[in-house]
Parts: sequence; C-alpha cells; structure tokens
Amino acid sequence: MVNNAIKFKMIGVDVAKLKLDIAFDDKHIIMIDNQKDSFKQLLKLIADATQVCFVMEATGGYEKPLSNFLLARGIAVCIVNAKRVRDYAKAIGRHAKNDRIDAQVIRLYAEMAQPKQLEQRRTEAHQLEALMKRRDQLIKQRTMEKQHLEAANDADSIRSIKKFIKAFDKEIERIEINIKKLIETDNALQDLRKQLTQVDGIGEVTISTLMAQLPELGQLSNKQISALVGVAPFCKDSGTMKGRRVVWGGRASIRSVLYMATLSAIRYNKPIRTFYQRLVANGKLKKVALVACMRKLLVILNAMVKNGSEWNPDYVKLI
Repeated sequence: MVNNAIKFKMIGVDVAKLKLDIAFDDKHIIMIDNQKDSFKQLLKLIADATQVCFVMEATGGYEKPLSNFLLARGIAVCIVNAKRVRDYAKAIGRHAKNDRIDAQVIRLYAEMAQPKQLEQRRTEAHQLEALMKRRDQLIKQRTMEKQHLEAANDADSIRSIKKFIKAFDKEIERIEINIKKLIETDNALQDLRKQLTQVDGIGEVTISTLMAQLPELGQLSNKQISALVGVAPFCKDSGTMKGRRVVWGGRASIRSVLYMATLSAIRYNKPIRTFYQRLVANGKLKKVALVACMRKLLVILNAMVKNGSEWNPDYVKLI
C-alpha cells in the first residue's frame, strides 16, 4: 500500500510508444511526447512533486523512461496491472475506451486500490534486468530456428538455419558471460547469489532471473510474494459450495524458471522432495503438488532474503 502518512494526489498515465496521456483530475488531461525533454516540462506543471504519485500500466517497457526519470528525482511511481484496471473500469460502468479515458480510469483505480510504490533500483539491477531480457529474447529466437530445422528438407535452408542457430549460441554465450561478470563485480548481487545458491535445485538462471525480475523478494510477506508471482491458490467458495482453489495471474517469466527449479528440487532437495511425496501420497494430483512445491520454494527463498539467513533444511519444515 502507498504510505498512508502522506496523502498522495494520484496522476493517471496512459502509456504509448510515442506519447503519454496524463490525467491530473476529472477535467485536466494533457498529452506529451514519451521522451525526456517532455518529462522535464511536465514537472513544471506540478507545484509540489513530493505530494503526487504517477500511476501507469506495465506496457512491455514503454513505461520505463518516465518511471525511471521520476524515480531518479524521488517522485512516487506505481505500476499497476492492466487487467485489474480494465476490470475496475467495467465495474464502474466505464465501457468506452480511448487513451484519455484510460488515463482517467488508471487515476480512479489508483485512488481506490492505493497500489504499492516502486522503489528506486540501482544501476546494476537495471543492467542485469536488461541482460536477462535480451537472453530470453535470443533463446526464444533460437528455439524457433530449431523448430524450423526439424521441418526443413532443403540443403540451402538447413545450412541457413544452422548458421543462425550457431550465431544465436554465440550471442547467448556472450550475454551469459556479461551477466556473470556483472554479478561478480557487484557486492550486493554477489551476496544475494551466494545466499540463494545454497538451496538445492536453484541454478544460475533461476538466481539471475529472480534478482533481475523479482526485486520484491524479501520485501513482502509470504502470501504477498506468492500472489505476485502467481503461485498462490485463490478460493472460489460461495455459501456451502466449496470450489477448487486455483492460481492465476502473476509474473509468467518468474513462474517458468521457478517451475524448472522445482522439478530439480523435487529430485535433489530433501525437504521439497519429502513435501511433494507427502502431497501425492495424500491424493493430490501431481500437477497440484508441483505448484504447491513451487510456492514452498519461493516462500523459502523469500524468508531467507528477508531474514538474511542461510539455507537450513530443518527450518524449512516450519515454513
């Protein structure tokens, strides 16, 4: 939640690649270019920037120039889930949709939900996030080429595909070397890496992804971090009807690496393996048991980072 000690004025921002629609209140909406010079002019319109909070949806990176600009100047910023904003718009009867309306709805949603503020991240953390994002992009492209290779039957096509796969291999290796160097030259990242490496099943890719894309690790409660990632079961009960618990939403990229780490942990991490086997023995579906283990593993990591503690198999039983 936003700090209740200060009454923030919420400013809704609808983000596009080239422009921003900004809603200050019910009537005052402006449009500016999505570039630094316009950001500077924007701040001149605000009497006291310490009393406002800019709220915007995650747009795949187009929101970062403004959010980074504001955070660097100590101005509050919140990034909200687009689906929740749209659901809120439907709930209040705002079915019309354009950029100006979206900016207003984002502002109204923020006033109601009071979302959590972003924290200013260090330059090294931004660099790690960018490198991990680029690595993921290259791996996806390489996977596509490998799929093309399976269906190719022409010599020239096969030669071309193999050439690109080789180039992707080389570039991925270069990116991974830079990731390793960045972690090794930054004390905070190195300390966090050493701490997480203690947990059996957690590899370098998982650690790098968590450090880059889950800065909230160790900052939230176990329930909050589970919901954020998308491994927390939500009830669907009504009256005497007890529905199946389901997980949804969250950060897909984190769940992907956590899934692979959990598969490894079920084999090599004794507490996680015992937990999984007990769930299956009690009649849980293997998929359900696996998701429960993903949550268990995430909670363990969150507790370790929050408490600054080392891996302790005996303590895991209490979590």
